[in-house]
Parts: sequence; C-alpha cells; structure tokens
Amino acid sequence: MKKISLFLLVLICFLVTGCGKETDSDILSKLNKKIDDTKGYVLTADLEILNNDDIYNYSVESSYKDGDFYKIALTNNSNNHQQIILKNDDGVYVLTPSLNKSFKFQSDFPYNNSQIYLLQSIISDLENDKNRTFKKEDKNYVFTSSVNYPNNRNLVKQKVTLNNDLELKEVVVLDSDDVPNMTLKVKDIDFSPNFKKNYFDLEDIMSTINIEEETITTSSLDDIIYPLVLPEGTKLTNEEKVNTSNGERVILTFSGDKPFLLVEETVMAMDEFTVIPTMGEPTMFMDSIGVLSDNSISFTSGGINYYLVSDVMNQDELLEIANSINVIPTMK
Repeated sequence: MKKISLFLLVLICFLVTGCGKETDSDILSKLNKKIDDTKGYVLTADLEILNNDDIYNYSVESSYKDGDFYKIALTNNSNNHQQIILKNDDGVYVLTPSLNKSFKFQSDFPYNNSQIYLLQSIISDLENDKNRTFKKEDKNYVFTSSVNYPNNRNLVKQKVTLNNDLELKEVVVLDSDDVPNMTLKVKDIDFSPNFKKNYFDLEDIMSTINIEEETITTSSLDDIIYPLVLPEGTKLTNEEKVNTSNGERVILTFSGDKPFLLVEETVMAMDEFTVIPTMGEPTMFMDSIGVLSDNSISFTSGGINYYLVSDVMNQDELLEIANSINVIPTMK
C-alpha cells in the first residue's frame, strides 16, 4: 500500500508540477559545460545588420580556443571585404588584409559588451538577466533576455533559438520598437576544431590569408559625403580640400551648439604590413569595423577613411552622426 501511494505521489508531481522537466537554468548549464569540455569551437553563420534603411549581409567565422583566444572573420557578401577581430596573448587587433594594416587596441574585448557571434557572450547575457523568458516553440527552445551594447543603446534585447539538441540556431537582436537590427543564422558549430599552431598569430594570419576582394582605393575625392543627421543648432561652416602624399583629404567644419569636425581621406594599401596602436574600441559601422573612442570615430568605407571628432558631443551623439553618413553623395 505504501509503495502504491509513493508511486501515485511521484506521478502527481510529474503531471501537476512538471517535476523532471528541464529548466532554462539546466539548459544554460549544459551549454556552458559543453564549451568548457571541448576547449574551443568554430562557429560559421550568416549575419544581417540593419543600419537606418540599409541592410548589410556578412559571412561570419567565429573561433574560440581555451586560454582567451578569439578570432572573428567578417566578410561583407556584397564586395568580399573582410576584416578580422583577433584576441591573443599580445592584445586585441582589427585586421584589414586588403589594406595590409591592423589596428591594435587596449581593450577588454570581448567582455566589455554583448557579442552576437560568440557563444560565451550570448550565454552570459542570458544568465545575467534574471527576468529572461523561456519557452518551447515547436521543436525549439527560445530565450529572450536583455543585452549590453553601450555603443548602440537602442539595442535592448535578444531572442535566442536552440534546437532540441541544445544547438544554437539563431540570434536576433532587437531595438526598443521590437525591430530586428541584427540577425545571426548559424550554419554550423564545430566543437572539436583542430587549430594549427599559429592559428591565432597576427603575422601568420596576414601572411597566409587569401584576399579575394578587389581592393577599393582611390587617389581623389570626386564626391564629398555629408552626414544626413546634424545636431540642432549646428551647421557646416567651412569646407577645405588639400592634397596628401597618397591622394586627397577633405576637412568639413561644423559649428554651432554641437560643433564637430569630419575628415574624409583617400586610402591606399600599405606596402608593408603595418600595425597602428589606437585608443578606443572596435565597433561596427555600416560595412566595416572602425574605432570608437570617447570623443572620436574612425572607419573606412569604399576606399575612403572617415574621421569624426568633437570636444562636446558624447558617444551616442557621435554615433548618430556617423551612422547617418551615406556612401551616396548628398546635398549639403
């Protein structure tokens, strides 16, 4: 009689309270253990980024090796323009193979903000949000949590989809209006990669990489690009074009309540591989990865380098202007 009563009690527990059902914490714990046990992974995916009304599509190969090694290769599908974010024992770099140069950062990447293409970052955001939601949709597990993108505060949450085998399938980062701004569709994750000895070595990457893109360089600025967004009470007051050793430079001075300087300069590939030390953080701008500091932004697009600086504007204001710089010439 006691055995029957115990069986009924257990059965009621399963039926009524869901005892034995896998929780969201169980799933996150298993994912963390999977990464720790394998000591590394290679994730391949397609990434779509929405910037104003423009959509940019990238192929992503994201590699991680135990010991704090990261290598993220981002290739723009429209022009094969590739840049690589690298973290190794020597520091954090953004490599631009087509220009034969790299920026070196004093950065906490990838731990200083959310990273849509890194499993650790995705899981960390889920774990850190005590108000995250979790549900089963068809044969998938779907999490929703807050995110941390200090360089784009309009990005507020992520929707993460895993299949029944707890394999990551998709990550969607949404803004405050629930509009998807970034969508990562995972193609494959290899949890048993065989990394070559110098896989995360800066010099080795630059010497062995196969550059398939046609390097876009120019010696002249046929068209000047103006930002579509200006702070209230601020306007263009001076425009100066000068010759440089490699081409031309345009200096645009904006004066008023929020003064700033915008410099546009032709870019040529370096004869020898060059590492440029820089202050700031690697940040996505339109179709490239640039440099964001407390009071300036620098990025390269279509063979032109853009440098935006202000003594009075904060990062959010600088980003708004930078993201409004259209690659198509516009009226003043």
